[in-house]
Amino acid sequence: MPTDDPTDTTNPTDTTKLVCLPYAGAGASFYRPWAALAGEALELVPLQLPGRERLIDEQPYRDVHKAVDGLLPRLREQLGDGDHRAALFGHSLGAVLAYELAHRLVAEPGIELVHLFVSGSPHPGRSREQRATGLSDDDFLARVGEFAGYRHPAFDDPEMREMLLPTLRADVEMHETYVPSTPLPLDAPLTVIRGEDDTLVGHDDAASWNKVSGRDFEHVEIPGGHMYLTESTPALVDLIVSKVLQPPPSPLFPHTSS
Repeated sequence: MPTDDPTDTTNPTDTTKLVCLPYAGAGASFYRPWAALAGEALELVPLQLPGRERLIDEQPYRDVHKAVDGLLPRLREQLGDGDHRAALFGHSLGAVLAYELAHRLVAEPGIELVHLFVSGSPHPGRSREQRATGLSDDDFLARVGEFAGYRHPAFDDPEMREMLLPTLRADVEMHETYVPSTPLPLDAPLTVIRGEDDTLVGHDDAASWNKVSGRDFEHVEIPGGHMYLTESTPALVDLIVSKVLQPPPSPLFPHTSS
């Protein structure tokens, strides 16, 4: 935000980018309403996976690592030239996509990764016990409905179901077959967020993300179930903004000149 303080050297173009990764079946448009909530504090950069919305005619990914291979150049294209500060957010499938992308960005020139926010997922090395991949269409949708805690009405329309089901199946398979690319901890601050009443991802599942954190780690819970982010969006965005804008801690033994 512009200021009249002559000592303020902040460049408005240096706004931190919040790169958002979708959960299974979702598209980039899910995150667009967040822009109004974040205001000028963050610039939203929702990444689009193929097989949905404007990329509906492209084949969806079935492998997390191939997806990240495709997402990284798209992110660079959306960010444009110059140096950038970026934070990542992902929910459920988006959490492991964001985690793998974060490992890439740590070594990516011109991008400073300032924070990773993961939501609705156990840590990368722990897969969920119940699976939906390989089930019949009806059983698959019923199982996914159990996971999410709701069933999207679009799947009750035969034409919409035929159009959307292949992408949802690919996304779920991508999540359920995911294996982390590295055992190394992530060199960036990490916050895991969970809905207080999430029956799919328990408290200990969320807390287990500390195993892959190499820097500051925090576990936060927000009212709601697995899809809390659809109902508690303002609280979630406020949390992300506060963490991204929070100044780094002062050194324990500050340097003093003699």
